[in-house]
Amino acid sequence: MTVQDSPVGTFVTEWEEWRRHKDATLAREHGFLAVTGLHWPGSEPQRFSGAPGLWSAGDDGVTVELDDGEELELTAFEGGAPGGLMVLFTDATSGVTTYAANRALKIDAPGPDGRVVLDFNRATNLPCAYTDFATCPLPPAENRLPVAIEAGETIPYERKSAAA
Repeated sequence: MTVQDSPVGTFVTEWEEWRRHKDATLAREHGFLAVTGLHWPGSEPQRFSGAPGLWSAGDDGVTVELDDGEELELTAFEGGAPGGLMVLFTDATSGVTTYAANRALKIDAPGPDGRVVLDFNRATNLPCAYTDFATCPLPPAENRLPVAIEAGETIPYERKSAAA
């Protein structure tokens, strides 16, 4: 019996695999080794080195007011919920880190003042991002944003090799 075939060898092999997995998890794009700073936004908007825009925190959560200097408009469509809306869009991340054809953003019905909040963290892929056997609508030309929306769902794992 060799050392590798012994209980000690099996333990060492399993431990080394566990250690590689643990280290890989820490080193992932959003793992703990990716943290470069810790900031606590207050109620007054403030800038943080390496992060775009002005950050503040309040009862509704954290808000960031971006600088991108260009006013953009999106065409919205009737959403699934009463009064709700949906936006189909592409942006500078499309085909790079997000699905190339489109992403969708569902929006709650506008408030009494006619305003809505666009939370791009909730941008989702449509079925065509996951399978070649689905068809999805393309966004209108005005919804092809010239800025990077680095929030929301990215290219599905199974499709990443196709995008590279």
